[in-house]
Amino acid sequence: MNWTLDQLEAFVLAVKQGSFSAAARKLGKAQSRVSTAITNLEADLGFELFDRSARLPVLTPEGEDMFVEAQAVLAQCQRLQSRAMTVSTGEELALTVAMDEAVPIAPFEHLYLQISERFPSLKLTIINGSQADISQWVAEKKADIGVLFNLKALPDELEFMSIGQFRHSLIVSGQHPLAAIAAPTVSDLTHYRQLVIRDRMGNHLANPISSNYWHIDSYYLISTMVMQGVGWALVPEHVAKEDWYASELKELSTEHISEPLLVEMGVVKRRDKGRGQIMTWLYDELGKMF
Repeated sequence: MNWTLDQLEAFVLAVKQGSFSAAARKLGKAQSRVSTAITNLEADLGFELFDRSARLPVLTPEGEDMFVEAQAVLAQCQRLQSRAMTVSTGEELALTVAMDEAVPIAPFEHLYLQISERFPSLKLTIINGSQADISQWVAEKKADIGVLFNLKALPDELEFMSIGQFRHSLIVSGQHPLAAIAAPTVSDLTHYRQLVIRDRMGNHLANPISSNYWHIDSYYLISTMVMQGVGWALVPEHVAKEDWYASELKELSTEHISEPLLVEMGVVKRRDKGRGQIMTWLYDELGKMF
């Protein structure tokens, strides 16, 4: 068999994007090149990967099996490229870290102090966003690593390492009608406006409980608006306990809420991104933080 990695990439992208033309746009190539690559791959393998009788190509049973294997091959190649880059480039000269604005601040302040002392020549850039911003910036190589709450599926080219879990707190202002109910039911909550997190791309990161809700892209702004009595919200517990408004918020019991209340925090990087001395040290420290 003489199949190539370019053929596998065209095949996998055609499946993920839903058509040969969409895969071609993603690759920045002519559709004919993608079609030819997949046709040659089928010829090398000895069977058809797609049923082309419909308007859009549909995977054959053999194609479904090969899709799983092709993804595994490409992922391994990305890891090989990552290792080769690490060997050839050595220590990083610059590093860009993208962080969700709602991650606990104090541990990262200490981490960055350590970096400044341990790697004085490193040019460090820190950018802030919300969940989908972080994964997109890393996928597009605008950031080397990202620290985020893992609330939705990540792009396939990213690797995720969990570094901790946090609970959501149910918060209202002391003057809100819900403040008189220590353990509100879902029925109680649906009578009032909910403030719900979403990212700056417009993606919903949590399903509203109340039919009356506002979408806001910052947990801190949500908490401030809760403090003003605009509505109630579920926010990470460390956000609810921030000094500048914690005394103005009341935390209620979540015992009657069936929605998932644990949020996982972790680090993402591209599979094909090498790990030099600084990146390796940073990953080790992040793994110890929480």
